[in-house]
Amino acid sequence: MSSGKAGRPPFLFQMMEAKPDALDRLDIRFQWGNYGIRVLRCHLTSFPPGKSIAFHHHSEYEFHFIPRGRGRVILKDQSYDLHEGMVYVTGPQLEHYQESAHDEAMDELCLHLEATKLFDSNEIPQQYWGNHLDIMEADACFKQLEQLPHRPTLDHRHAMPWFLTAYRSWSGMKLGYNSTIHHAIVQILLRTVQAYDMEEVPLELPSRDMNTHRYVLASQFIADNYSRPITLEDVANKLSISERQLQRIFAERSGLSFSKYLEDLRLSHVCQDLMNSSESVQGIALKHGFMSSNYLYYVFRKRFGMTPGQYRSEGQEKLNYGRSR
Repeated sequence: MSSGKAGRPPFLFQMMEAKPDALDRLDIRFQWGNYGIRVLRCHLTSFPPGKSIAFHHHSEYEFHFIPRGRGRVILKDQSYDLHEGMVYVTGPQLEHYQESAHDEAMDELCLHLEATKLFDSNEIPQQYWGNHLDIMEADACFKQLEQLPHRPTLDHRHAMPWFLTAYRSWSGMKLGYNSTIHHAIVQILLRTVQAYDMEEVPLELPSRDMNTHRYVLASQFIADNYSRPITLEDVANKLSISERQLQRIFAERSGLSFSKYLEDLRLSHVCQDLMNSSESVQGIALKHGFMSSNYLYYVFRKRFGMTPGQYRSEGQEKLNYGRSR
């Protein structure tokens, strides 16, 4: 089609006219929160002047955007004029009739998809690795879609440009194009719901127990770096909290001081190596964060009442006895 009346800017979606059904040829399926999304159609189509489509309905959602031109839609028994910048949704089983103006063509960006609820938002599978907020947003979005009024509205939340984002991603076919298309589809859904200015359902953002969260981060950092000469100050700095606060967190969450926690972790690794390797005590000491074998001897005897060598001998005797029985 031409770019329209003289003086008008170029058609924003002109590049999609080269292959308007390109995205329809992709089998676009993905999971968003607790929904499985399958895109049936995602394309640009054009109605010549006076073109009409008789009453029909779908069992899925269809999103209709008017990027250019004029027309009319009948939703159930109510007629609405359409013009550039409008959007309307035809939900499952909603009868609708469409036509372009008799003296002007009308373009339409269409997203037709089916959404399958995979699980209830309050019954999250144990192995679900997604963000729980995604579940809340997806659930809220589809609940609001069910309640949308059967009338067009302005696309003042700018969902339409996301069709172009998806198309450009397809045309580039570079690493990440698939994820970009999925993101674009989700944006179209969310921005369409927002366009109707419905009373937004506030999402109760999941909040963290920050002390537990800091304890988990500190524990992981220690597990990754226990063989180095790390200090309470080092870990506190990583978490941007005071040493006193970190010491209190360890006392509350583990019942141990920071130094005792670190020492226990190092000794557990030492014991494993004493039982499962023939490496020297000196090598094991340095490998697991002890300054010397002498210091390991001191700490080990104080904790277990025996030397590392005695621990290794007794452990191997027990192991050999168990094998011989």
